Amino acid sequence: MNAIADRYRRHADAFERKVAAVESGQWESPSPCEDWTARDVVGHIIDMHGVMLRPLGRSLSPAPRLEDDPLGAFTSARADIQAVLDDPESAGTQCDTPTGRMTVEQQIDQVISDDMVLHGWDLARATGQDDRMDPADVERMWSSTSAIEDDVLEKLRTPEAFGPGVKVFGPEVPVPKDAPLQDRLLGMIGRDPR
Repeated sequence: MNAIADRYRRHADAFERKVAAVESGQWESPSPCEDWTARDVVGHIIDMHGVMLRPLGRSLSPAPRLEDDPLGAFTSARADIQAVLDDPESAGTQCDTPTGRMTVEQQIDQVISDDMVLHGWDLARATGQDDRMDPADVERMWSSTSAIEDDVLEKLRTPEAFGPGVKVFGPEVPVPKDAPLQDRLLGMIGRDPR
């Protein structure tokens, strides 16, 4: 296995544990993502798994409905992406993305793998779970996010800049400079860690 596939599996494992821990009465709980419930957070992650398959001319496999079985819907989407990462030809396919040309596995790594960490925090907050992120992931994401050029960061903060209904980052939330790195990362992408 390679580092990207390993990271994806680790992030998917952690997200899956959070989905499995949601109690039946918590699915409509509001999340830190404006206008999203806990179920909406999981739905977004599943939808983004589908987006990662598009460069290969694929879509998500038939799966349980999010409304009926969020865990089953997620595990099915996860299996589709793991199959891509396990196939060197598919993983190495070049594709055009909003941030430039890269391989499918690189796009999976930069988009959905990191999304599961960040939206895992949202899901944990919505449902009263442990919201601590892996410190190594926080450090890696802080390093890459804080290195984004100002003009690109502004585009990431602009609703629908990458398409209808797409909102990547919210407006930055001020966080003390001596706050834990996880809080500073969350503030940078538009979450209030408090």
